[in-house]
Amino acid sequence: MDANVEQKLGTRATWFSIFTSASTLVCCAIPALLVALGAGATLAALVGVVPQIVWLSENKTLVFGAAGLMLAIAGYFQWRARFLPCPIDPVLAASCTRQRKVSQVIYFASVAIYVAGGFFAFVLPALLY
Repeated sequence: MDANVEQKLGTRATWFSIFTSASTLVCCAIPALLVALGAGATLAALVGVVPQIVWLSENKTLVFGAAGLMLAIAGYFQWRARFLPCPIDPVLAASCTRQRKVSQVIYFASVAIYVAGGFFAFVLPALLY
């Protein structure tokens, strides 16, 4: 596969991973946080405005599975990007290096969001019951 195409795929996978990881927060972490803070009425109003939150919460294993798959794909592309060459032109090389750093930051933010969502979805309920 061409290095430029692989780098673009990796960047897209990284951005998609943050959106799928954010869905884990919407399904589990935000509702749990609102209830823990005593804002159950706010959660009820939120569910009234966005009823899809209930579907996400009911299907949290599917949500976490899809997010985990996207994180694995993005992680694979991040790992492969370490070995891809950057252009010789100094301006393009600097842009390439900056893009790789931004992609790494986004990827690790996605992993942190995924772990936080997983804690609220699976670990915290087990600790409370």
